Amino acid sequence: MALSQTELLNEAKKLELQGLKKNPITPVFISKLDTLLNDAYAIRRPKPIDYHNRRDLIRILNAITKELYGNSGNSPVVEGFGSFVMDMFSIGSDLDLSVNFSNIVGTFPRDMKIKTLRKFAKKFYSLQREGHVIGVQAIMTARVPIIKFIDCGTGIECDLSVENRDGIQKSQILHLVSGIDERFQKLSFLMKAWAKAHNINSPKDRTLSSLCIIQLVAFHLQTRDPPIIPPFCTLFEDGTDPVIVVKRVKNYSEYGKGNKESLADLFITLLVKVASVENLWQKGLCASLYQGSWTSKLWDTPYLSVEDFTDLSQNVARAVGREQFKEIYGCIHSSLCHLSSFSDGHIQGHQLVDLLFGLDSVSIVPRQIDTGSNDESKANLPVPLNGHQTKRMRVSKGLKEKQQGEGWRGGQQTQGWKQHGNWKKGKEENKPMAGVEEHN
Repeated sequence: MALSQTELLNEAKKLELQGLKKNPITPVFISKLDTLLNDAYAIRRPKPIDYHNRRDLIRILNAITKELYGNSGNSPVVEGFGSFVMDMFSIGSDLDLSVNFSNIVGTFPRDMKIKTLRKFAKKFYSLQREGHVIGVQAIMTARVPIIKFIDCGTGIECDLSVENRDGIQKSQILHLVSGIDERFQKLSFLMKAWAKAHNINSPKDRTLSSLCIIQLVAFHLQTRDPPIIPPFCTLFEDGTDPVIVVKRVKNYSEYGKGNKESLADLFITLLVKVASVENLWQKGLCASLYQGSWTSKLWDTPYLSVEDFTDLSQNVARAVGREQFKEIYGCIHSSLCHLSSFSDGHIQGHQLVDLLFGLDSVSIVPRQIDTGSNDESKANLPVPLNGHQTKRMRVSKGLKEKQQGEGWRGGQQTQGWKQHGNWKKGKEENKPMAGVEEHN
């Protein structure tokens, strides 16, 4: 039986305080670590060309949509969501996309989503034969049916779904919340980089989804003293429509000013917080962004519990499996040990950064897929810290095996793909896509 919320709150707070005593934080240590983390953030941040490439892919996909459906008012629109819209993506992040119809009332049937994706899949397989995209996969049996493909010229892997309004809504809300305090965006970015480097950022492999990581960061900032961002229930008093939420968010622009914790403070205390409650999840502990506090809730998947802030009946950490839970916690504990070693002077700053986020080369993903040299391509691939293949490594390896002898040349092929995107009205080239903000 689940413990009461009060009991869990008291136990979680006690264990967190014990964890902080085991991982003492000194001003000198925090100052050095803060410099390292801010540098790691700056180095790994996407460049203007990375924003442009993603906006351009969205533009091209909308041109293809018009080819498939015509220019009528019923023609769907392709919108971006996920880490790109939240501005929490890295160079190697996937681009999440949704095909949205303007005339839909109520729930869009699953069979209609699959029918729509098959229509796009036929086009993508054609583009693959022409060499503009590679790795096309139509995954219709997934909880959310998608088409996966990789753009040859940029190496960006895209996940195309249909009527993913929930994903769009969550992305826009989290982007709005990140405007309350910049530490939310920075810490989310670093925690995602940390998880990717340790190969624990893949719900397909039963580890953490990016949404789960970002929500854990938000929860941590909600539960600081004083808090940095408010409980989401205060932002949702008038509903969860982002158009309404943006008005509520403006009232909290100064909310976190009283908290002076640095990025380093928050990075360490987040790891300590999650580490300290390792044995409480299965007793009903649940992180609630809606309430901005721990709560008590039992799920069918008890290994990690993070309440969905727009649908309180859902657990965004439901993908985490038993063995993967142990793996995640192994990474958390080892990172805390590395931080302690740095604090004690046993390792240098650059060694710590490599241990937390991987080598500098890990964060640099090739922007052009070139199969001309196997040795060169292997040198450019990220090397995960735990020796397992990351999703991008598995995709790249499989694609190169398929393409040997076919002579794909990313830059030239993409030129044709982009020309296809401009197939008609050239004036549309500079037209911004709906739902995607400009980032400078």
